[in-house]
Amino acid sequence: MISRRADRAAGIGLVLLAVAVVLATRGFRGAFLTDPIGPRAMPWLAAGLLALSGLWLAVRPHPDRDWPRAPVARRLGVITLVFLGYAALLQPIGFVAATTLLMLALSRAFEGRFWPSLAGALGVSVLLYLLFAVVLGVPLPVL
Repeated sequence: MISRRADRAAGIGLVLLAVAVVLATRGFRGAFLTDPIGPRAMPWLAAGLLALSGLWLAVRPHPDRDWPRAPVARRLGVITLVFLGYAALLQPIGFVAATTLLMLALSRAFEGRFWPSLAGALGVSVLLYLLFAVVLGVPLPVL
């Protein structure tokens, strides 16, 4: 029964986090010409997804009492640390390098081979940089 209570607690925590995101971003304003839907759209979309996920988790917890098993829990912990590291490294080392490291670490966490994972991570990072910085004009941190 512990896992179901933990699932429900995590679900409620996600809903509360979604509410905090909405409250924190409700004052965001931008010029109409720069973004017609405003700078709140992305955080509010993320908050909506967090709230829906949290509600689902709170209402329908995982049926297996022992979920997640130790290997899955370790992998989830590693992935969480990788994303925290990404947030910390994005500004100091730039978008392409930080995203490459993030994707490489995620690929390795899911047991991808090193060299193909590195090639894929670098390729996707460069393509994302070109898409956001060049095509869409979104300023991204560069080394």
